[in-house]
Amino acid sequence: MRHTHLELTGVGIDFPTDKGLFCALSNVNLKIAKGEFVSLIGHSGCGKSTVLNIVAGLYQATNGGVILDGREVDEPGPERAVVFQNHSLLPWLSCYQNVELAVRQVFQGKKSRREMREWIEHNLALVHMTHAKDKRPSEISGGMKQRIGIARALAMQPKVLLMDEPFGALDALTRAHLQDSLMDIHAELGNTVIMITHDVDEAVLLSDRIVMMSNGPAATVGDILKVELERPRDRMALAHDSRYHEYRAAVLEFLYQRQQRPAA
Repeated sequence: MRHTHLELTGVGIDFPTDKGLFCALSNVNLKIAKGEFVSLIGHSGCGKSTVLNIVAGLYQATNGGVILDGREVDEPGPERAVVFQNHSLLPWLSCYQNVELAVRQVFQGKKSRREMREWIEHNLALVHMTHAKDKRPSEISGGMKQRIGIARALAMQPKVLLMDEPFGALDALTRAHLQDSLMDIHAELGNTVIMITHDVDEAVLLSDRIVMMSNGPAATVGDILKVELERPRDRMALAHDSRYHEYRAAVLEFLYQRQQRPAA
């Protein structure tokens, strides 16, 4: 494996409740290489978002820790950008201004006004949203809002892109288009991506490795599947690829046999 870029060591977290401490995660260990695309998958409540929030610096681990490029992660920072399922755009700003907000935060004093404008336009072009840059979020579709959310995250030039079910609320066709866009962007930029998903096909299509989480409480890494499908990947060609179906079956077997779905 390539040089470790991001490392989680013995990560655990307890949350206070009325009945005492609740152990949400226990002993999560994971090494991620630079440029790797890793998906986290598991049943609801298995701690996927908690892992992502710890890497983002939004939660503090009770035990263990996270190291990014030799430095401990203990607070949010622009080198880790998050794309949520809910696009979280500011409704009173245009698409351009929503991206601009992030760019100013990171590059004020480092880029000239012209350089910032060119950088914003470059990132809007990456997600094919140049045509809608002056529209407000209420004037565009859900898929377009997610594209702007991705542009805003990429414009921060993060070392790690964190995505929490970014396509979960979208219809199947829009999701497919965005998955293809994300593969193109990842191929072009070579950024490190950690993505939470419930979608087995999405995980196999996009990932270099799929991290399968065991059910909570005290959720942890149950198994890791390496996806050795050549890139670039074509969803139509993979539909007839036996290895694709083997990977898909392995994830389903983990989720539905080795990890029985918890009672609702």
